[in-house]
Amino acid sequence: MGGHLLVVDHRQGEARYLIMALLHHREGFGIGEQLEIVPSRQLNLSQMTLGARLDIGQWHSGSASHPYLSYTRDRGGRKLADAFAEVLGASESLDASQETRTLLKAFSDYVENEDLPEETSREKTDALIDYASDQASRGEPMTLEELSELVDEQQPKAFYEHIRNSDYGLAPEIPPDKRTLKAFKRFTGRAAGVSISFDSHLLGAAVEYDEENDRLIIKQVPTGLRKQLRKEE
Repeated sequence: MGGHLLVVDHRQGEARYLIMALLHHREGFGIGEQLEIVPSRQLNLSQMTLGARLDIGQWHSGSASHPYLSYTRDRGGRKLADAFAEVLGASESLDASQETRTLLKAFSDYVENEDLPEETSREKTDALIDYASDQASRGEPMTLEELSELVDEQQPKAFYEHIRNSDYGLAPEIPPDKRTLKAFKRFTGRAAGVSISFDSHLLGAAVEYDEENDRLIIKQVPTGLRKQLRKEE
């Protein structure tokens, strides 16, 4: 396969990464010296065949809690990625349970940041669980881009960009863990003009239930709600 192999030794704070990418050109247009439109060859960064990032610190530590090798690739590039890993002598093995929990945490953060209505939030949760469960039954990984399209058809890249911009450390493909998925659900309730919903994994952390006094204690007030409350003061 042709193309240009880009290799970068990159430092970010105390972390050090080895970044490799297989780049190709595409035909495009540019502006000539006489301000005319002229043909121009450009790097096709929107459809990168393969990119890999090796976290050298994690690799040396031998820690299994975080993957040291992550990929970005176009669809159908799995075999090329596997061959690339073999050349590196690396492994992309992932903890399915941990990765699934991280994905669900990213989803909860996304729902909170978007300040979605209860019904919309429930629909997106159902879409995520249905997709993840289906992939688990097939023995296939979840693809972040496909999941993002299912979670929000109006903004198909919104959830994917949220994950990438927040740096959850998720690989483009994640092995779903059935047990973790089954434990994930949303608690909802409505009474006397009050409506509340939250993900089950937040119980005992961001939300506590005081059974003796029959009350909920919210430790982390959503940003949108906090702004509304301050305006009323």
